[in-house]
Amino acid sequence: MTSPRGTMAPVDQPARELFHEIAGWPIYDPHSHIDPRHPAARNLDEILNYHYYTELAHATGMPVRFVDSQLDARTRVENLAGFLERIDNTVPYAWLLELARFFHGFAADRLSPQNIGELHDRADHAHDGEVWDRHVWKTSRLEAVFLTNEFDDPLEGWDTGQFVPCLRTDDLVLRLHEPQTVDRLRRTSGVDVQDSAGLREAVGRIFQRFVRRGARACAISLPPDFVPRRATPRRAVTPIRRALHGLDLRPDEHEEIRACVFWMLAEFCAEFQLPFDLMIGTVRNVYAAGVSGGRDLLDRRASLYDYRELFNHFASVTFPVSTLAPDAGAELVAYSWVFPNVLPMGHWWYSNVPTYIAADLRARLQAVPKAKLVGYYSDAYKLEFILPKFNMYRRILAETLAEECVRGRGWPLERALELGKVVLLDNPRRIFGRNEQSAEPPI
Repeated sequence: MTSPRGTMAPVDQPARELFHEIAGWPIYDPHSHIDPRHPAARNLDEILNYHYYTELAHATGMPVRFVDSQLDARTRVENLAGFLERIDNTVPYAWLLELARFFHGFAADRLSPQNIGELHDRADHAHDGEVWDRHVWKTSRLEAVFLTNEFDDPLEGWDTGQFVPCLRTDDLVLRLHEPQTVDRLRRTSGVDVQDSAGLREAVGRIFQRFVRRGARACAISLPPDFVPRRATPRRAVTPIRRALHGLDLRPDEHEEIRACVFWMLAEFCAEFQLPFDLMIGTVRNVYAAGVSGGRDLLDRRASLYDYRELFNHFASVTFPVSTLAPDAGAELVAYSWVFPNVLPMGHWWYSNVPTYIAADLRARLQAVPKAKLVGYYSDAYKLEFILPKFNMYRRILAETLAEECVRGRGWPLERALELGKVVLLDNPRRIFGRNEQSAEPPI
């Protein structure tokens, strides 16, 4: 059964009624990779270039050269279309078909080399510009979309009430030894960074600028072997100075720099009262021959136990946590159960599969206080993907609420909807709300 918004609604009656209500809510998206200066896709190539499609097609035999950036956009689309039939069982394919129907009026139930030209023409909005951006925003009922901003992003040219800045800090922690990172840091901060003191001053200025421009979170994606620990500034002085001057570093010096800079970021999150989003478990460039964006994988050895010192020390900082490994959900539930400042946030990347989402969502609803649940984020690169991805989660949420609350506990639909709204709207709005001085606890 298809809902009024073009997605498949649950067959079960209570779940279907819940879904129809939930599907009418606005979308508050606390994490994406949207470019606010070019948020919606201008053509079909910008849709199909999403790494989900290129990496899945490549996994079925498509040569990487078929989507090479040097090819013209239509050729890339036609090349990829020849492999879409091989992935039409997957959830990303369902997102693609839903957005094609909803935004572009595409009527066919499958995409093929024979009809890809029609969708290509329908999705051509090269001359519509901001008019198309506003159309996608309005018809998706978007309320706020959080961005992923590099530390030297000028944060200018868009409405920061709609597209909310979020300070992404991977380069500062993991790549401070690279000359281009140091150069960017000096230019954006206005500090001639030469040592640890200069580094702290520069990072502090970055936080000030981001908060002044409306940033509501700091975020980082961390490898599974990263272990946060209390910084020892005196021990880090020499490694940091060597990194800033482009000198060779020993493995233990790299480790000292990462630990010191990460701890510094947590200190600034405490000072500026920003949530610190932790996205844990990514191993970069595992499949070096893969398509762009399709080379990274997970490592199941990551454990939140390694973060215990961080969570204990920074009791005033809220840590919304996403784990990449699908089987890490039980540990995240346990840490959210015990630590007041640890929150389970969304379902990230390889865990963003309905079967995994349903299991994690049920466990979170059963075990974690509702005030701590951050239901979902899109992780989208173009606005068109936010609606179908959220609709997938809304459907799972409706089915879970129907099973757990309506049938399992005898709740009326209204009470189940109240819980769904807490998870999907109220908590994200509050946790990532505008920064104000408050004596309230972090959640």
